[in-house]
Amino acid sequence: MEEYIKKTIFVGVFSWTITFFLLRKIFPKRSFDFCNRIVSTIHAILAVTLATLSVQDWKCPICPVASKSSNRQMEVLAVSLSYLIYDMVCCLFDERINWDNTIHHLVSIVGLMATLSYQKSGSELVGALWVSEMSSPFLHLREILKELGYKDTPLNLSADILFASIFTFARMMIGPYITYVTVTSNNPILIKTMALGLLLVSAFWFFKIVRMMKFKLTKKKSSTSKNGIKHTNNIKRKTAN
Repeated sequence: MEEYIKKTIFVGVFSWTITFFLLRKIFPKRSFDFCNRIVSTIHAILAVTLATLSVQDWKCPICPVASKSSNRQMEVLAVSLSYLIYDMVCCLFDERINWDNTIHHLVSIVGLMATLSYQKSGSELVGALWVSEMSSPFLHLREILKELGYKDTPLNLSADILFASIFTFARMMIGPYITYVTVTSNNPILIKTMALGLLLVSAFWFFKIVRMMKFKLTKKKSSTSKNGIKHTNNIKRKTAN
């Protein structure tokens, strides 16, 4: 691994940690998770922006395939690796340890470290990063809105729908194509394994999201029906009086 990449990772971990502690000072009454999700949102926006800027040819965004990573691609991946290291450690100090999230982080960290060590497959990994982080701001917005008191409101439902829609488009439509390109190209076996692992994790979360949205929309429809019946009954009472 190049020396400048090691420095980027070290500075990145330090920067994400400092940002978290600053947010804890700014929002002393908010939860540990609230502040961490703001950091995660900042990373998601930064990762998508940097990944977009690193694309070499928009006619084929994940080209050249199975080639030497460019310096810009390496830097993009190093920034996200530093965040994943910070976030995995940070989550271990939360009240509840999310093992699904921890496994996802471990798979991602191994994949990114392999890419940075081999200095290969940068196009595929940056494409995977772009796809993975595209829906993340809305994932965190959902939970932030809940803590701000907007749970079970149209605003929170809108965030749910946006998250589910973008996740489905990015991870279940574009994601399998990137995985196919990665697996069928001349990439190291570890990177191919990581690509398949991320796809399986995405599929697992996709089914959980489908169940969540089915529950949310059914709950919303039921609530609307009850309010309609209640309103009708009130009108009948007023008319009878």
